[in-house]
Amino acid sequence: MTQQSAPTTETNPATTTEKPWGGRFSEPTDAFVEGFTASVTFDKRLYHHDIQGSIAHATMLTRVGVLTEAELKDITTGLEAIRQEIESGNFQWSVSLEDVHMNIEAALTERIGITGKKLHTGRSRNDQVATDVRLYLRDEIDVLAAELSRLQTGLITLAAAEANTIMPGFTHLQTAQPVTFGHHLLAWNEMLQRDYERLMDTRKRVNVLPLGAAALAGTTYPINRNLTAELLGFDRASENSLDSVSDRDFAIEFCSFAALLLMHMSRMSEELVLWTSSQFDFINLPDRFCTGSSIMPQKKNPDVPELVRGKSGRVYGHLMSLLTLMKSQPLAYNKDNQEDKEPLFDTIDTVKGCLRAFADMIPALEPRRDVMREAARRGFATATDLADYLVRKGLPFRDAHEVVGKSVAFGVAENRDLSEMTLEELQQFSTIITADVFDVLTLEGSVAARDHLGGTAPAQVTAAAKRALALVAQRDE
Repeated sequence: MTQQSAPTTETNPATTTEKPWGGRFSEPTDAFVEGFTASVTFDKRLYHHDIQGSIAHATMLTRVGVLTEAELKDITTGLEAIRQEIESGNFQWSVSLEDVHMNIEAALTERIGITGKKLHTGRSRNDQVATDVRLYLRDEIDVLAAELSRLQTGLITLAAAEANTIMPGFTHLQTAQPVTFGHHLLAWNEMLQRDYERLMDTRKRVNVLPLGAAALAGTTYPINRNLTAELLGFDRASENSLDSVSDRDFAIEFCSFAALLLMHMSRMSEELVLWTSSQFDFINLPDRFCTGSSIMPQKKNPDVPELVRGKSGRVYGHLMSLLTLMKSQPLAYNKDNQEDKEPLFDTIDTVKGCLRAFADMIPALEPRRDVMREAARRGFATATDLADYLVRKGLPFRDAHEVVGKSVAFGVAENRDLSEMTLEELQQFSTIITADVFDVLTLEGSVAARDHLGGTAPAQVTAAAKRALALVAQRDE
């Protein structure tokens, strides 16, 4: 589980603080520049992973003989104490120390003395921050994957329960053909399944260790990067030191996944907003997922899906921000890359909130089955079934299309659906129509006829839901 930073107290920027890198400088950093270039206000959330990476780095340095066992013990004990101090809210973050890395290193040196200064041997903040962000994102991906699975499970379970619930299917937001509500929900699940697969594919490229690249060229110390990768649970170490410190593809790829997921959730939200309106009235959202109006007492607003729909634009913006950030950078690391964290962090937080809201809300949807069925009945939804019937009787499809079009025009004029017409009325458009036509003009007959893989027949929906649940269940095995 990803650790969250406890509330902390910020210090004011100072102009005289001694910098760990200040040896070649002849004057202190300008007070405004100090605050402007600092990142600790937002990257302090990486504290858990910074400490995790530092302990692994120190362990590796000990194994290769750069540090002693006693020094490793002091470093580990000191870092664990700092972790507890941060989580208890007692750690004093300093803007003058720029970032999470230097704040923790400075606190460690103050706590254990000169040994703390040895921790940074063989690494740079360039490969350190790349490692921290990957560790953090990897943990967050696992949290998001669990929430996405929870959403899918609730969605599929509801779909299975509504395998026989008939509703109109739409193209151009016009009634097209009858489908089942369960079939429609499983269409949403197909989107989410692709999102889950993209997320897991992204995780593979996140789970690569950059530590050991140092500033850009590697290090002269006899480090063992494969050992560090093993200690931190990475699949492998990166191959090229220049790319290792300057690569942010993994963050962009994650935000690309997030943009696609939010696009799908926005489409789902749009349908939920439509369906909860009095004009559709297909579903009821429980009150706990809605809000009211400050002036109109009758209102019940679907704020959760509306807000999720709106947050898609926020995530799209973060993706474009990261793409723009990286598009003109020469190798290797540049200060520009400090700007990668806030878009990434906010994307993670936004996606996490949206998934939690939907995972709680979707299983609680209450379909208004009679309203859905009546909407399908009144929209000439079985017109294609009549055309298929005529084709099976030997009429060419284009001629059948014309016959059905005239039948629908008659129905519009008479305010009656095809299934409400008499046999004689239908026969005025084609004499090959016989009494068995009413078997295909019913809504139940229409959906049942689509009895093939991917079709809307209740039996197919039930089978598809079973397969989808099994696929989600395999993730925990």
